[in-house]
This record gives sequence, C-alpha cells and structure tokens, in this order.
Amino acid sequence: MLALIDAARTRTVAAVNTTLIDLYWSIGEHIAERITNDGWGQGTVNALAEYIQKRQPNARGFSSQNLWRMRQFYETYRHQPKLSPLVRELSWTHN
Repeated sequence: MLALIDAARTRTVAAVNTTLIDLYWSIGEHIAERITNDGWGQGTVNALAEYIQKRQPNARGFSSQNLWRMRQFYETYRHQPKLSPLVRELSWTHN
C-alpha cells in the first residue's frame, strides 16, 4: 500500500513539474516573440511582472528577473528539437 502511495506522489510531482516547465516555456516564447515583433524591452517586461503580481498576488516566481529567465530558457532550447522535449522533464532548477 505504501509503495502505491509513494508511486502516486512521484507521478504527481513529475506531472506538476512538466506543467510548470511548459508554462515557463510558453511565457518565454511569448516574451521572445513580443520582443522581436513589438519591440518589448526591459520596461515592458517589468510592467508585465507588476501586472501579474497585481492580478495574481499569491503567484510566486513571476518577477521580471524570472520572466527574463523564462525567455532565456526558451531561446536556449527552441532550435534544438531533440533537446527541447527532454528539458521539460527536468525541474526548473536543473534548467
């Protein structure tokens, strides 16, 4: 019985991690595209971080510095089709 519980917990953590990495990838992609297409800069990303904080006050990890890291994450792996699915299996701290 305990092995079933532990296995379920492990699968849950892995699923949450994958979902978060997908979210960070999508945010990074969005920011990268807006920088390229709309000329976004540091001020706009700072404003986005403030907007997220106001609209989602309990959300953690969406500071302007982390938003830039999400963009960097996306930019680093987007042209590596063999690697990009694999990095989604790693935790955010390993990326």
